[in-house]
Amino acid sequence: MSQEPAPTPGPFPYRLIATDLDGTLLRPDDTVSPRTRTALRAACARGAAHLIVTGRSVPWTLPVLDLLGHEGLAVCGQGAQVYHAGERRMLTSVTLDRQLARLALARIEESVGPLALAVSRDGVDGAVLVAPEYREQDGSLPSRPLQDREQVYAEPVNKLYIQHPRLDNDALGRAAREAAGDLVSVTVSGPDIVELLPLGLSKARGLAMAARRLGVRAAETLAFGDMPNDIPMFAWAAHGVAMDNAHPELRSVADEITASHEEDGIAVVLEKLLAR
Repeated sequence: MSQEPAPTPGPFPYRLIATDLDGTLLRPDDTVSPRTRTALRAACARGAAHLIVTGRSVPWTLPVLDLLGHEGLAVCGQGAQVYHAGERRMLTSVTLDRQLARLALARIEESVGPLALAVSRDGVDGAVLVAPEYREQDGSLPSRPLQDREQVYAEPVNKLYIQHPRLDNDALGRAAREAAGDLVSVTVSGPDIVELLPLGLSKARGLAMAARRLGVRAAETLAFGDMPNDIPMFAWAAHGVAMDNAHPELRSVADEITASHEEDGIAVVLEKLLAR
């Protein structure tokens, strides 16, 4: 008696998988687990495209793209940059008006007092300059010293990072929006990381631009994230999945909560969808 051939797996339920990096796709040591890599490859083999959507600028994203062997698009700089990894070139880049940035900083400091600064300059080779009083997370990402505030305005920039000696990131984010929300967009993207961006810029804007290039609609998109800067991306995508380690604000708007970034949370969701 002949055996029936095994059914051919159908297409993956989503055409686009958008993943944040830090706290989401990456483990604390900046690596991607073999289980998660396998799940992403399997989803892509069944018709999905993997799109990285990160707050990191392109220079800080390149090592991860190389680690993954990623040849597709990456949305970097909180949506400011769309980068083609396979072609090694920037497709679009939005910069922060430096006069507005100067005015926004003045307003925020008038409200809360002196701030510590870092600045991300535009371009594939754009440096991140960090003032001495700015508290870097772990020093693992390359940066250069910011010696003088006027350096902030010397070249085109994508965003500014701000810190306060006493206010935590959520409180500083609220204060910055109240003082300068009509000049710049303000987002909280990690512990001690509050960013000033071009007004109206978000991960959703960059994701939408990249999706159009891929011919994919929001209704066909699955998104993973962990911080408040991922909220616009979740609002745009059909299904937003927050990691178990996610900020409460993101968890409150997520369609689903998965395991943490240390426990292969992305793979947990993808494996369930692959098994359908």
